[in-house]
Amino acid sequence: MLLNQSLSNEYSIGNLVKPLQFKTKTAAAVSLAAFLLSGCQADQPENAISANVEDPIIKIADDDAVADRQLFWGDLHVHSNISFDAFSFGNRTLTSADSFAFASGHKITSSIGMEAQLSRPLDFLLVSDHAEFMGVMRALWTDDPEIMEAEFAQRWRKAMSEDNMGSVIDEFMATMDAQKGDGVPLGFKKSVWAGVNEVAEQYNNPGTFTAFIGYEWTSSVAGKNRHRNILFRDGPEKTGSFIPFSSIDDKDPEALWSALESWVSETSGQVMSIPHNSNLSDGLEFAETRSNGLPLDANYAKRRNRWEPILEMTQVKGDSETQPLISPDDEFADFENWDETDIGNNVKDPNTLFETYSHEYARPALQLGMKLEQHLGTNPFKFGMIGSTDAHTGLATADGDNFYGKFLDSEPAAERLSNQMGGFLWDNRNLAASGYAAVWADSNTREGIYDALARKEAYATTGPRIAVRFFGSWDYEEELLVDPNMIEKAYAQGVAMGGDLTKQNNSPESPSFIVSAMKDPEGANLDRIQIVKGWINKDGSRSEKVFNVAWSDNRTMDDNTGDIPNLASTVNAAAATYTNTVGSADLSALWTDPSFDASNPAVYYVRVLEIETPRWTTYDAAKFGVELPKDVPMAIKERAYTSPIWYTP
Repeated sequence: MLLNQSLSNEYSIGNLVKPLQFKTKTAAAVSLAAFLLSGCQADQPENAISANVEDPIIKIADDDAVADRQLFWGDLHVHSNISFDAFSFGNRTLTSADSFAFASGHKITSSIGMEAQLSRPLDFLLVSDHAEFMGVMRALWTDDPEIMEAEFAQRWRKAMSEDNMGSVIDEFMATMDAQKGDGVPLGFKKSVWAGVNEVAEQYNNPGTFTAFIGYEWTSSVAGKNRHRNILFRDGPEKTGSFIPFSSIDDKDPEALWSALESWVSETSGQVMSIPHNSNLSDGLEFAETRSNGLPLDANYAKRRNRWEPILEMTQVKGDSETQPLISPDDEFADFENWDETDIGNNVKDPNTLFETYSHEYARPALQLGMKLEQHLGTNPFKFGMIGSTDAHTGLATADGDNFYGKFLDSEPAAERLSNQMGGFLWDNRNLAASGYAAVWADSNTREGIYDALARKEAYATTGPRIAVRFFGSWDYEEELLVDPNMIEKAYAQGVAMGGDLTKQNNSPESPSFIVSAMKDPEGANLDRIQIVKGWINKDGSRSEKVFNVAWSDNRTMDDNTGDIPNLASTVNAAAATYTNTVGSADLSALWTDPSFDASNPAVYYVRVLEIETPRWTTYDAAKFGVELPKDVPMAIKERAYTSPIWYTP
């Protein structure tokens, strides 16, 4: 649980900024702490706010009664040694049981023999092993008779014994591309999936630690990634009947949705698909055409909206919020971008980069979705945002000063600043120590956390456990920031992140938003809170603006530009240290959109920035006594991104 911090904050209404100084535990201080640390869902006022569209596949729990909501932290993207690539690149020992044990706080010996333990356990975890050849490599290594009847088994086993993994990987990739079946016996697939279910059930401890059942569907065409993690709400009594649908079965996400839909029809279970690494899709993830080349239609929009309520938009393979070319006025857009390191993709045409990036990153996709809704009737890109790690080490670590990388050879060692994953993949130094998923949920259970994700009351961080709340309404007033019943009223008068605002005839001219953030108790102070707004103009074009709405250290906003001076960095690169002598422990704001146009659809989300801290590569250089590579930044500004709030005329 986060601790109450002393408060020295600023808030703004429009562009008017006023300092709030809380030197003692006043009602305002207590109220803000309660605002960040707990929450209640009250009844929605009739005809004022529209809830998330009711969906027959992803069922959102009714909230007729007031219910406390707590902040839970987790990772929905970790691989154990039954993933083909994890095993092939060195994870021979760490199982899904080890992953769950580590995430829940136990000490684990990593693949390179180092003891590893989270100082703060996570609340939930999904071990999302790849469906493609799931468990095959580990079974071949142990001469499991169930797999030895496969046509490729003897050939692959011989190559493994001769340390010739290259030939196995080549055949694996050819099978992925051919889509003519994997040759894995059905009985073996059922056995491996039963084991996945059994281990998750063993570690699932409702109220204390949630172990989800799921896997990864890993579609890639010419290096253009369309990967998705499949998250089940249910336990083995329903999930046990499912056999993971893989990209060898079909590379089209629509085929995946059909497979999930069939399972839901048979079992009445609940499941969602979570895309990740849109930044490596070469413009495919948010394209305006389907995989079959046809334009998006109303049915596609409804299906995508239904099955994919959440986007994993930050992880080790880069950040997918935005990029300097598409957000040139955003001084913080250049964060852990992987635009030049997406292995396997064709060289991008510089003349089409803007168009490509506009269909890869979350910010323009959120705007594009509103535009598509105007003629499709449904917004296909109406997603919330989370982070996760994509660790193939079995270890869910996202802290820069304790980063365990992606594969075996990106675990802590002096060599990882100069070597490549697997000996030929990405430079390890380009990896991002990111990220985690945060949810405001009724309970730490599969049902509670899944439902929070389904209603998009969730957000992403790049690692730090920053507590963030975000509400929108037509009725908020500044007194609410110091109201002891802030949470109940914030819900009752508006919507939380993930919700929809619909303007009524008697609504005020502009919506207001409450946002509050508290630093990671063991991390860096906060620099500022920003609200990122995207909207659709009357001519159909997209626009965006980043508003500074709360900041530390009594800096003065430029009334003309809305900019505020940057804080001085406290990072000592040689020692890999920083000090919390700048920044604030907490920031909050009540902000009214000064540029609101009731006739234009708009989307709002919050970005919270920390003060500068050493990048994980800086920690490594100091720890191992090696030179810091010149092609990576010395320091970074870690951050959190909330799920949006949408306004639709």
